[in-house]
Amino acid sequence: MRKYVEREFTAEGPRRTTKVDPKRRSVTVNLRESPLTWLHARGHLNDRQYDAGERLRADYERAQLSPSVTMRWDPVRVDGGGAGGGLTSSERQIAAKSRFDGAIAQAGTGLSDILWRVVCAGEGLPVAEKALEWPARSGKLVLGLALDRVADFYRIR
Repeated sequence: MRKYVEREFTAEGPRRTTKVDPKRRSVTVNLRESPLTWLHARGHLNDRQYDAGERLRADYERAQLSPSVTMRWDPVRVDGGGAGGGLTSSERQIAAKSRFDGAIAQAGTGLSDILWRVVCAGEGLPVAEKALEWPARSGKLVLGLALDRVADFYRIR
């Protein structure tokens, strides 16, 4: 079962808004593709835990920590980065990596394994539990604890 929605496409990825400006680029996203979304939709995660997981996943993607298996086709700026006072793409990547490392450290060594597998790698809970050799149905509880700690790191209320 799929649930597709249109999201405004930005340099950081799809933006979660209700209205998409027709003049801007948009992307179609399957909301039921993420294990986190699946758990949230069924009431296993509260809004705070879900938002913390999405923040962590966004930082993981912005930091470009996932393995690359093909050639990189990132756009190259010709104007030297513009005259604005914003961060360069490398600085944004470093900042995202720093936030990601801080959030994982806040979760702790015992909780970061399930957090990374479900949130960043996109594994389902049964697959992650089996890979970590945990008892069935223990992953939801541990993931919830890890996401609570990550929400504290990101100061999500």
